[in-house]
Amino acid sequence: MQQENKTESGKNWHDKYYMMLLLIPLLLLAFSLVYLYNFYQVNDKNIMYKDVSLTGGTAVTIYEKINIDDLESSLSDKLEEMNIREVYDLVTKEQKAVIIETKTKGNEAKQILEEYLGYELVAGENSDFEFTGSTLSENFYKQLLISILFAFVFMAIVVFILFRTIVPSSAVILSAFADIVMTLALVNILGMKMSSAGIVA
Repeated sequence: MQQENKTESGKNWHDKYYMMLLLIPLLLLAFSLVYLYNFYQVNDKNIMYKDVSLTGGTAVTIYEKINIDDLESSLSDKLEEMNIREVYDLVTKEQKAVIIETKTKGNEAKQILEEYLGYELVAGENSDFEFTGSTLSENFYKQLLISILFAFVFMAIVVFILFRTIVPSSAVILSAFADIVMTLALVNILGMKMSSAGIVA
């Protein structure tokens, strides 16, 4: 009897209040769903910010040290929906390249960048160019979403086969769904653009 009382009084706080703690992820999930719904309504029926691999456009990698603040202020009104990323050496933290993504077509983007830099961009030497058509990107985006939907359905089937009961199976599936929804909401809040690789991950 003494041992039982000791065990009861020695419970961790999260064992005593686990029902209340469940409210936290449920509230986060509800907030994420509402946020994504509003995001969908005001962003042309999209649930995320998409980079050029999903919208179509040009990605230019320049293997030079460039002041990205000056680059952005000079070309933001010339290159449509420009997004700039720096590539650093992991050890020295030295800038090795700059990746510029824009909806502007390849030749036009190349000309604008060359005028700003003052020298010719040669693919394979001091730069690389990638262009993706908008139609191809849109089809690829739709196929990715369909693939993810099928993967989620098959995961749910496997979970139900393994657990054979509705409650734990539903909890596992809801947890996976909540992870996806809350992560997507956070990515949107931070203003990060999703790539095809990001969706797969």
